[in-house]
Amino acid sequence: MDSGDKGVVMRALITRPAEDAKGLEAELRRRGIAVMHEPMLSIERMADASVDTAGVQGLLFTSSNGVRAFASLSDRRDLPAFAVGDATARACRAAGFVDVHSAAGDVDALANYVIEHCQPLDGRLVQIAGTVSAGDLAGALRAAGFIIDRLPIYEAHAATSLSPATRDAMKSGRIDAVLFFSPRTASTFVSLAESAGLENACRNVNAYCLSPAVAKRAAALPWRRITIAAEPTQTALLDVLDSP
Repeated sequence: MDSGDKGVVMRALITRPAEDAKGLEAELRRRGIAVMHEPMLSIERMADASVDTAGVQGLLFTSSNGVRAFASLSDRRDLPAFAVGDATARACRAAGFVDVHSAAGDVDALANYVIEHCQPLDGRLVQIAGTVSAGDLAGALRAAGFIIDRLPIYEAHAATSLSPATRDAMKSGRIDAVLFFSPRTASTFVSLAESAGLENACRNVNAYCLSPAVAKRAAALPWRRITIAAEPTQTALLDVLDSP
């Protein structure tokens, strides 16, 4: 916690992996919000991961973690990159992709976008994934006639405990909001908070969730209020933070 911040209107806990938290932290600080970090997941590329891009018409990315993992394995940047949302699309551009498309939503939105803009006869698709992922993107596209390979090339390891700093801040009322961006992140936090005996502390904290699926997992704790973004994007989640 940055107790020395001036004009702080809220104190927020970011639960995103460290690699994904930088842009979010900057947006929060720009709003005068003090920030703590408690990553619920740590990302590691699988040691034996490999990607075959022969005959591929496009790459599908459901997270920035997948973009970074792919970029560390392959120099191919000429393929179209289809991203689940705007943050993942930005990661694609930062990695050097030029032909980038954002579905500006969730996995279902990405499936619909690909079905609308691609043809099964143009070649196979490759979904760059983690060992655990939400939704069934590959299943939806196969049902639409596409050939798609789902390649898990990174692992997201769940945290096993909350840091002493976060436990103390929760117990002393120095956290006003916790931000959740995925069902797994929310579930992990719930489990660790319960293990730390923080249920009562959560009654004074608001949970901000990227989607109803995320909120469903977070709801296992007795938050003061659960707020869901109007659409599953970081921008929409920040919009609800900006609302009175």
